[in-house]
Amino acid sequence: MDKELTVGKEFTIDKGLTMRRTSLTGLIPLLLLLATGEATAHASLDRAEPRVGNTVAAAPREVTLWFTQKLEPAFSTITVTNPAGQRVDTGKPRVNGNQMAVSLRAAGAGTYRVNWRVLSVDTHTTDGNFSFQVGP
Repeated sequence: MDKELTVGKEFTIDKGLTMRRTSLTGLIPLLLLLATGEATAHASLDRAEPRVGNTVAAAPREVTLWFTQKLEPAFSTITVTNPAGQRVDTGKPRVNGNQMAVSLRAAGAGTYRVNWRVLSVDTHTTDGNFSFQVGP
């Protein structure tokens, strides 16, 4: 049996039978791109003020959230509750690009919970929550 091997994208095992070598080198970046594209398709919380889990000396006048994508104002919300579970936000948040803020009524010391739900401009919804402390 005569066997010949050629260097390149094709190789011959036996005369008349040629096989094509598939390159994983070209396939792996494509798969990574697809996986990364799906992961970044949602607006994630980038940062917040007051910061997530932070303790502040006095109750803030507003809570501001920044996201990784622009938001749809009509479908994005924030609610803030005090230690007793009562809402202290003043209602409809202000949305500008990837930033959303809501004013707060005066409140005392304790742990506050921030709940958010956003719709990014690419129509994906995400939600989450965090807390911050007011007081010493």
